[in-house]
Amino acid sequence: MAVPVSTTQTDYRVRVQVEPLRELAQRVSTNVERVILGKHREVELALIALLCQGHILIEDVPGTGKTMLARAVAKSLGCTFRRIQFTPDMLPTDVTGTSIFNQQTREFEFRPGPIIAQIVLTDEINRATPKTQSALLEAMEERQVTVDGVTYAMPQPFLVLATQNPIEYEGTFPLPEAQLDRFMMRIHLGYPAAQQEVQMLEAQQRVHPIEQITQVISAQELLTAQHAVKEIYVDQLIKEYIVAVVEATRRHPDVYLGASPRGSLALLKTSQAKAAMRGRDFVAPDDIKELADPTLVHRIILSPAARLKNVDARAIVNEIVNSVPVPGARVR
Repeated sequence: MAVPVSTTQTDYRVRVQVEPLRELAQRVSTNVERVILGKHREVELALIALLCQGHILIEDVPGTGKTMLARAVAKSLGCTFRRIQFTPDMLPTDVTGTSIFNQQTREFEFRPGPIIAQIVLTDEINRATPKTQSALLEAMEERQVTVDGVTYAMPQPFLVLATQNPIEYEGTFPLPEAQLDRFMMRIHLGYPAAQQEVQMLEAQQRVHPIEQITQVISAQELLTAQHAVKEIYVDQLIKEYIVAVVEATRRHPDVYLGASPRGSLALLKTSQAKAAMRGRDFVAPDDIKELADPTLVHRIILSPAARLKNVDARAIVNEIVNSVPVPGARVR
């Protein structure tokens, strides 16, 4: 999907054939939206994270389709799929796997846990204890797990789709900042519009649409697309704009801890994927503006004073995006 074009000594650029990328994303989006009605932007954000090899945190109140979105995305891809339903009594070995002594061979054998799959749905992740939640950290960031001193690589591609309920706090354990930072995006679905809710009732009257959708792309196609997205051109001024937006979160008076450098990388990678899905082989400032919310808000920790004033992190990011100057054209 990527071929080199004419270059100079100071500017080497790879021309990406974006039409195959756009068409692939359109196939998956159309398939998923047969299940998730009226949420085109949220489905698009999920696909952007998939193309960037990023993990997704789907957060909203019960019954809004968090699990269905994750299942629909997984069924659309030609990948192995496992689901982990987190509960307070779950142990880390229930996630990563464990070594069991084989009486016949007189040796320990590794029994892989559900995390060792290409697409992993971790349902209600905040119901697991911190010790169990930490079992995901190595898998999500290093794409490997270590059990009894032995390291096992995760299959490729490897994507975690996690869901959590932000309203019900009884029996839950809030995700630590270190784990939140490992999610490339946090997505909120919200309630559907009245018309879409009526369509949902009609669609599910006899059979759930999730049972009817099928695989639309292969795992190899997804891997090829993930590599091609990395070649989308990002100008130096755009990179400086990304850093300026992220740095502004660290200097804001209502913020105790701003977005990390991992947030800058997330904003860069997702903007490349969004540009490709829009049929462009270059990133524009508008891509950064649209993706600042889902990639940065969950990485910001408000100051105690801001919490007392009920300041919203989303409002802070919107304020920053509207105040940081957009880079202009550069004469070459």
